[in-house]
Amino acid sequence: MLALQNLSFQVKRGEVFGIIGPNGAGKSTSLKILMGFVRQDQGHVLLNGLSPLNPLSHQQLGYLPEHPCLYKHLTIYDHLRFATQINKIHGPKVKNKILSVLERVNLQESVKLPIRHFSKGMTQRGALAYALIHEPDLLILDEPMSGLDPVGRKLVLDIIQEYKKKGTTILFCSHILTDVERVCSRIAIMHRGRIAATISPAELTNPAYSQKDSQQSPLESFFFQTIQSKTENT
Repeated sequence: MLALQNLSFQVKRGEVFGIIGPNGAGKSTSLKILMGFVRQDQGHVLLNGLSPLNPLSHQQLGYLPEHPCLYKHLTIYDHLRFATQINKIHGPKVKNKILSVLERVNLQESVKLPIRHFSKGMTQRGALAYALIHEPDLLILDEPMSGLDPVGRKLVLDIIQEYKKKGTTILFCSHILTDVERVCSRIAIMHRGRIAATISPAELTNPAYSQKDSQQSPLESFFFQTIQSKTENT
């Protein structure tokens, strides 16, 4: 069984591009190929105009995996200090930069706490700080709201909005359709390894996607219509 089939999409510079779809649709696999963790059998993939296997393509990239893996015995400050070193960020302002990023993800009071004492939500926010520490031009986020409580979800969404205003290019996958609808410039629906449809929030104002007496949002209506249609036609 193929994980991806004839998959093709392009993320424009400065936009927030969201990918949604059922479990097993191929969302995480697509991001892993973009990151160079998995090689596609055929086709071409470009990241910042270069192959994902070229280290130069990752220089201005921040990545948040769905299941972050941080060293349990180290603190989040230790992780970010290492991140500044490998990104060649030096000088007396490094400490303030790290503390500023930790404050932005609401971990300023956990600077000296080993990761083994972090909750899932704290680990998620710590990994996001790691992705942001070098002010990347491109952010790739796999389920960035996973394991977060409502306060944590709002914090991450606010950060995405901030970076969107800065002109950062953001690609992310999520199962939370309301979050995607709120922050994305364009939204792609994946189904069985393919892009089934792409739509913008402006297009979702079409009355066809806002059914009367429905409890669903316009994106939810469009999502279920698309998945049902593709399922019936296969």
